[in-house]
Amino acid sequence: MTATPPPLLRTPGLVDGHIHPDKSSWGRPWMSRRPASTLAELIENDRATQFGYDTSVEERAFALFSNALANGTLALRAHVDVASELGTANVEGVRAAAQRLPDLTVQIVAFPQFGLLTNPGTLEVMAASLDAGADLVGGIDPGGIEGDLHGHLDAVFGLADRAGRDLDIHLHDGGEDGLAQIREIARRTVAGGRQGRVTIGHAFALCDASLPSLGETLDRVAEAGIWIATCALGPDPVPDLDQFERHGVRVVAGSDGVRDSWSPFGTGSMVDRTHLLAYRTGAITDAELERAFRIASTHGGEMLGVAEIAEWTPESGTRLEFAAENLAQLVTDRPAPVRVLRDGHEVVAR
Repeated sequence: MTATPPPLLRTPGLVDGHIHPDKSSWGRPWMSRRPASTLAELIENDRATQFGYDTSVEERAFALFSNALANGTLALRAHVDVASELGTANVEGVRAAAQRLPDLTVQIVAFPQFGLLTNPGTLEVMAASLDAGADLVGGIDPGGIEGDLHGHLDAVFGLADRAGRDLDIHLHDGGEDGLAQIREIARRTVAGGRQGRVTIGHAFALCDASLPSLGETLDRVAEAGIWIATCALGPDPVPDLDQFERHGVRVVAGSDGVRDSWSPFGTGSMVDRTHLLAYRTGAITDAELERAFRIASTHGGEMLGVAEIAEWTPESGTRLEFAAENLAQLVTDRPAPVRVLRDGHEVVAR
């Protein structure tokens, strides 16, 4: 007698809260990386790589998005480079790729990777990108890269206010200086009534338990409703999730760079990334493994405003189905979903 297979485990869709699809070489031949030991060197490698691709942003982003969708990602926030030398071309390419996959929700952040104040003309291009397919205003290390905390934040908060858009700011700077920048972002968020509408990506300073003002800063972040996006990539610092929970800080997960000049790793699968987040944060119990899955699914749905993920129930027509006993096993074993459904129909990554 043939045994009846166990029922499939139903879960909410996964959300990639921080990915750079325009930089990716996904679907292209293997690309060897140049060494880099500083953020500035990584950015210069990125610049050279982007101008050296022989395929369009749209085609590379579409290939990456298709793989992410097939692996259960139903929504993502894409950080896309805008600069005086790039114009709005990358934003237009990523938006075109997203339009080819109607089952995938894509928010685009206009991201000044090569500098804003330090790269004249970029602020004007960022403003134009909001009419060319970008949804949010981005920023990058107001102190460490731009060297002008208040000037940079004046620019990005000002543009967001004029355009009525939310903000998502990269902040790699560590130490007490990094915490001071985060507190200033939190202060401006509260002062402008932007609670819940600002995200900080990486926020490595918040991962350093030795810093005296860490607790105070976490409280300010929670008061401002700021989302923190972590990618658990390589040697990058990761949050103490228990401490973040105690302070009321909300966390989402993302892929960051996928097979680009920054890193040879990544697949765009948030199943894999959830496993990595759990591993890097020392998850052992079922509750800890389940928390990692929530961070990569319903938390992301809440941040992006995707109700069918944020408010998910097992009866929902938007869901994933896995051959797994429970969420803890799923996070540990990393199976691909057996079925991916959106609004009641099975998704096919075309």
